[in-house]
Amino acid sequence: MMPSAKDLYLDLLKRCLANVIYQDPGTLDGKELPFDLRSRGEGRDWPARAHTMIGIKRLDALHYCIEDVLNREVPGDFIETGVWRGGAAIFMRGALKARGVTDRLVWAADSFAGLPQANAEKYPHDATYKFDQHRDLAVSLEEVQNNFRRYGLLDDQVRFLEGWFRDTLPGAPIRRLAVMRLDGDMYESTMDALTHLYPKLARGGYAIIDDYGDVPGCKQAVLDYRAAHGITEDIVTIDWTGVFWKKEGGGRG
Repeated sequence: MMPSAKDLYLDLLKRCLANVIYQDPGTLDGKELPFDLRSRGEGRDWPARAHTMIGIKRLDALHYCIEDVLNREVPGDFIETGVWRGGAAIFMRGALKARGVTDRLVWAADSFAGLPQANAEKYPHDATYKFDQHRDLAVSLEEVQNNFRRYGLLDDQVRFLEGWFRDTLPGAPIRRLAVMRLDGDMYESTMDALTHLYPKLARGGYAIIDDYGDVPGCKQAVLDYRAAHGITEDIVTIDWTGVFWKKEGGGRG
């Protein structure tokens, strides 16, 4: 069966966002590395110019979740918390446009100034990390908006929440979510997003966690939140760090 124009577009969009086409170099621990298709596909490098660092596998998983909620008509918007250069959120908007969906929003939540300094006293799981010192993670709101424009995907179905999650998410004007993708790295950021967004996730919607397998603090926040709210849905592994689960309605979250 020949792929549809929609499928071809979304496949090309993923390849462009991860830049497996022009193949920019990556960085690791401050050192520039030559492009490696396997590393880029698995999201193991920090690309010099690509608009996402999550790799093709996690983009494919995001694509699956989006298609599934649209096919089953699960109500709600899409959100990414921690957008970096905007790639995954751009893909969310592209997927909606490819399907002609006009009644859902894509929310992009970020400080647009990097990660916060760890509050080791309140969140000891973050004590050993210095994410705030990685200036490569600080991408301005203007740059992210310009990246959306490059793909022709900046419009009134895209909304930005600028600031620390603890400040922006509690009062965010989001009524319901169908897909929530959390990429905040830290225990604090992950817990803030789960606390304020998971209750808005519709039954049948997806919670996607980017750093579950790579950052122990992120994983612990997920485990703590699930335990506190009686969430027992199976966690599905995407790759070496990404996971997701479908909200079936159990628990108090």
